[in-house]
Amino acid sequence: MNYENIVEARFIDRPNRFIAHVELEGEPVVCHVKNTGRCRELLVPGAKVLLQGSVNPKRKTAYDLVAVWKGERLINMDAAAPNAVFGQWLREGGLGFVPELIKPEYTHGDSRFDFYFETQGRPCLAEVKGVTLEEDGVVRFPDAPTLRGVKHLFGLQAALAEGFCCYAVFIIQMRHVERFEPAWDKHRDFGLALAEASGAGVEVLALDCDVSPQTLSIAGRVPAVLTVPE
Repeated sequence: MNYENIVEARFIDRPNRFIAHVELEGEPVVCHVKNTGRCRELLVPGAKVLLQGSVNPKRKTAYDLVAVWKGERLINMDAAAPNAVFGQWLREGGLGFVPELIKPEYTHGDSRFDFYFETQGRPCLAEVKGVTLEEDGVVRFPDAPTLRGVKHLFGLQAALAEGFCCYAVFIIQMRHVERFEPAWDKHRDFGLALAEASGAGVEVLALDCDVSPQTLSIAGRVPAVLTVPE
């Protein structure tokens, strides 16, 4: 995916989930944050961030915060980006085949999944999560408890038993990481549900991304380590 009207700024603070104060060309600016997650390890005072300028004159804020540098690593923070890049990757045959049918935002059972698609007549479901939490080359999800995420994993298991092929997809919004694993210290139940789903046959995909100020695209798979700690 491509971004236009990108400018560089410095992060000041984040008074709530939706907005941040930044310094742009020496002036304080209020911008919208395109990620309602905590992101506390990324949005630290003085961090260099990327803003996307809006062309909508009716907006309350003129910019969206879409990416941040953590040291030398550029991390995309746009919460809408993982679905967009996975959908493109899927349509281009990233799974080794081009689906005959793709439907986003598909309800099955008591959950809504990010993608429904078909290959050789077999129905498939994919739930996509964006990953921005990184430490020493290891990326983890989630950065806060997610009951909704656990529900999705149970829903994928149930669909698997009905004959679907199912995928739990983690889009790592950065490049050159060592491995993906659950954030056991943030939400152990999510990690247990993911390990159980994988054992049942749900395919866990961890995909890193090439990130530039103007683009985001899936680069390839990275190892997913689901070993349950004692």
